[in-house]
Amino acid sequence: MTAPSTAPAPPSRGSRWIQQWDPEDETFWKETGEKVAKRNLLFSVLSEHIGFSIWTMWSVLVLFMGPEYGLTPADKFLLTSMVTLVGAVVRVPYTFAVAIFGGRNWTIISAGLLLVPTVAAFAVIKPGTSFNTFLLVGLLAGIGGGNFASSMTNINAFFPLRKKGWALGLNAGGGNIGVPVIQLVALAIIGASGGPRVLLGIYIPLILVAAVLAALFMNNIENVKNDTGAAKDAVKDGHTWIMSFLYIGTFGSFIGYSFAFGQVLTNQFGRTPLEAAYVTFIGPLLGSLIRPVGGALADKYGGAKITLYNYVGMGVATAVLIVASMQKSLGLFTVAFVVLFVLSGLGNGSTFKMIPGIFQTKALAKGLEGEAAAAYGRRLSGASMGLIGAVGALGGVGINLAFRQSFLSYGSGTGAFVAFLAFYAACFLVTWAVYLRRTAAQGQAATASEAKPQLNYAEV
Repeated sequence: MTAPSTAPAPPSRGSRWIQQWDPEDETFWKETGEKVAKRNLLFSVLSEHIGFSIWTMWSVLVLFMGPEYGLTPADKFLLTSMVTLVGAVVRVPYTFAVAIFGGRNWTIISAGLLLVPTVAAFAVIKPGTSFNTFLLVGLLAGIGGGNFASSMTNINAFFPLRKKGWALGLNAGGGNIGVPVIQLVALAIIGASGGPRVLLGIYIPLILVAAVLAALFMNNIENVKNDTGAAKDAVKDGHTWIMSFLYIGTFGSFIGYSFAFGQVLTNQFGRTPLEAAYVTFIGPLLGSLIRPVGGALADKYGGAKITLYNYVGMGVATAVLIVASMQKSLGLFTVAFVVLFVLSGLGNGSTFKMIPGIFQTKALAKGLEGEAAAAYGRRLSGASMGLIGAVGALGGVGINLAFRQSFLSYGSGTGAFVAFLAFYAACFLVTWAVYLRRTAAQGQAATASEAKPQLNYAEV
């Protein structure tokens, strides 16, 4: 006689709250979970995508702002730095909002909040507006950066560990595409001699559509709760801060370069806004599209290995940028910058995949097995993701401030690229020392008499 399935019953049609959710139960996943998870992933991507567009809209708006606006290149880099800063900071409360309001409910709220910076920018974007006003309105746009954290926390709860690299990579990559999409729309508008208000006017109805679709098709998971103990444990865990450092190198690079690329082309190479717009979307587009590939490669080969080799590539691309910058070679500079974008996107996927794997490995080392190990991994990885995402986004602030100082001091971005090269070298060393070298050393030290589990991070 066949034993009855222990899989939780599927949610009733029309219900927005799922009472039981166990994606690690293969029966439940095949019969119910996968379909529901993928549907929530789809509409989460849409909302996060628009959030990224609103967050990074000032990377486009500054290209519209010619001499009649009275802003210096340093003013523009400072403006985009502050927008990036707010986007990083709000990721922390956005992470906890999912458990308070529910993933579906918070997606509706966070999408609706995007109307505030969009309408405000529509009202003030004209010559004669003071820099302080632009700065204040730009700060409002930073809330779009928070959508990433809440979306990733929500989707992390929907998928089993074996699928997280793919799911989180697709979710983040689909959101990241919001950066090149708003740049492409801007390119079309600039080419048609339109103005920034046309660009902003396009996004206002799209925000409303995202909120309505989230309301109609997404779900809340009842057993996703804020665990203040988990948050405290994540803050105390050294791996949270190590991964934050590594994420600065990948996502911080992606978002920082997304804001700065057009400004570097116009200020260092004398490109017009239209000429810059023809190029700036390519890097963020390719970097976004390849992020799920980074997650998938990490699922197959191990996130630490992919991340390590990726930092080698980022270092080489940055060295080429230094040469191109010094030789004033626009073609070489553009190609190298696009390659750097691609590698930053690949690294985004591999580094984020490492997070659940690291805490799962720690659970096994503690002697936990099965669902107990999975629960421990979910608990700490979910708590750490928002913090890691927030600290990682601060890298974008550093990149824009570095470019600002480099242009003030040297009249070009060369000095900034030298600093970035040194940072990528440090990221390479940390990845190797913490997640690869230690594994080999432990393997050599272990003997047959040593029964306690070893922390093997090689496959995270």
